[in-house]
Amino acid sequence: MPPAVLALAAGAFGIGTTEFIIMGLLLQVAADMHVSVPAAGLLISGYALGVFVGAPILTLATRRMPRKAVLLALMAIFTLGNAACALAPNYALLMAARVLTSLAHGTFFGVGSVVATSLVAEDKRASAIATMFIGLTVATLLGVPFGAWFGLMLGWRAAFWAVTAIGFVAFAVVAVLVPGHVGADDKPASLNDELAVLARPQVILGLAMTVFGFAGLFVVFTYIQPILTRLTGFSDAAVSPILLVFGVGLSIGNIAGGRLADRGLARALVGTLGALALVLVGLATVLSVKGLAIALIFLLGIAAFATVAPLQLRVLEAAGSAGRTLASSLNIAAFNLGNALGAWAGGMTIDRGLGLSMLPLVAAGITALGLVLALWSVRLDGAPVEDAACPAE
Repeated sequence: MPPAVLALAAGAFGIGTTEFIIMGLLLQVAADMHVSVPAAGLLISGYALGVFVGAPILTLATRRMPRKAVLLALMAIFTLGNAACALAPNYALLMAARVLTSLAHGTFFGVGSVVATSLVAEDKRASAIATMFIGLTVATLLGVPFGAWFGLMLGWRAAFWAVTAIGFVAFAVVAVLVPGHVGADDKPASLNDELAVLARPQVILGLAMTVFGFAGLFVVFTYIQPILTRLTGFSDAAVSPILLVFGVGLSIGNIAGGRLADRGLARALVGTLGALALVLVGLATVLSVKGLAIALIFLLGIAAFATVAPLQLRVLEAAGSAGRTLASSLNIAAFNLGNALGAWAGGMTIDRGLGLSMLPLVAAGITALGLVLALWSVRLDGAPVEDAACPAE
């Protein structure tokens, strides 16, 4: 892969760390801010909703700017937002800082996906997207477990200061390795052409399958710390290494999903979403057995991130050339709307007294809806799953 794609992966690592780090710190933040665990979980929903709102607005606002300049501006917002999180004196300001940080997220991944696919051959586009998203998987593999450990040892604010430092490094890497001319030959689409992408049924279906397909993961992952400590019986110190196991699974799934999508996009969509739903059902049956719970969490990581490249490429192909940047950013927003939906659904499940043990089954049901949407989308293509693919235009 070109060095510029690896630079995008570095930016993705920083952004992914700040998105997920709160999950390993949920109990500490709740105690320090004097709020309930579900209320602390809303810090994840707030971030995700900020991505959902900010992605299309910033993408349209910056569509005529050089793509490298956009990426650097977004990394600056990310870095300042994390510093604000570390300094937040109360829950309301912490939520505001999380939303500020989130504004960089969707447009960075949206513009980054378009840049990454423009730097490689057509048959490597899904792999280029997967390479950029390796930064996100490494964030979960190393950033989130390290953040959980760092927060346990030095406090959750120290973890956010560490992410701020990562932001400075990622800014420098993008500045050095991403070529300034990238996207310079692309004629900016008109606003009407960009917005016209929202009238394409396959784009709408693609966004919907991303929301529901990915929401299932966050019904469980948002509350992974209390699940592991209160239900499965692990100590607080064990959460970080278990998150490391989950992160290894994410890395494997991310690479596998890119390769599967390059070989057959429709088959990859249906297969990965189906696998994710099955793993969530399996997890519900083993949460009381420590060894099996760890094994299923590993498989959950594989299944969850195997969906990312197929879902992102599906929307890119359905959008056509004129609306690719907006569609790409909207799909990142859809991922995060799924995050918010999952965190909200998990919190509702807990608040209504159904208990932590029901979370994987609720998650499986939501992901199954995403699978149904994927099957519907493929059917609209008028081809069997083995052969179906969105038209490029």
